[in-house]
Amino acid sequence: MRGVQERGTVPALSSAGEAEAPRRRAPWRLGLVGAATFAAVVAVDQLTKTLAQRRLARGPIYLVGPLRLALSYNSGAAFGLGKGVAPLLVAGGVVVVVFVVVSVGRTASATAVVATGLIAGGAAGNLADRVFRHNGGAVIDFVDLRVWPVFNVADACIVCGAALLVIVLRRSPA
Repeated sequence: MRGVQERGTVPALSSAGEAEAPRRRAPWRLGLVGAATFAAVVAVDQLTKTLAQRRLARGPIYLVGPLRLALSYNSGAAFGLGKGVAPLLVAGGVVVVVFVVVSVGRTASATAVVATGLIAGGAAGNLADRVFRHNGGAVIDFVDLRVWPVFNVADACIVCGAALLVIVLRRSPA
């Protein structure tokens, strides 16, 4: 009785006739994506806060429907909770940034790296407000929907990054 030959996929041949190995992203490229995301979030956040502080000091700008840009200072955490605990928020911000940056090295997913870059960049942007701006440890907020607490670019990136990370983690094999 003759044996049955198994058939499967064969790696593609290169132009030299050698089999090509499956392509994987180099870890440094993922690190570069994460660093670029982080840097872009911090830069855009700080730029928009500077513009808001300069332009919105004269009063709010009404855009569409309930959306307006109005200068606000938040000395607390999300949604104004924990007012007056700026030193604890600074320490917490440092811990979050370090944790997220370290965790980026443990993933092979570009989407997860972007998500963590959004979270770490947002945390760093708000941390920069508390440490480097002279607002008494407060964060500059300016996007006002009037049905939701006032927020900024860093806050939006943290929320979007967290949502994206949840989606990526739910889709990844267990």
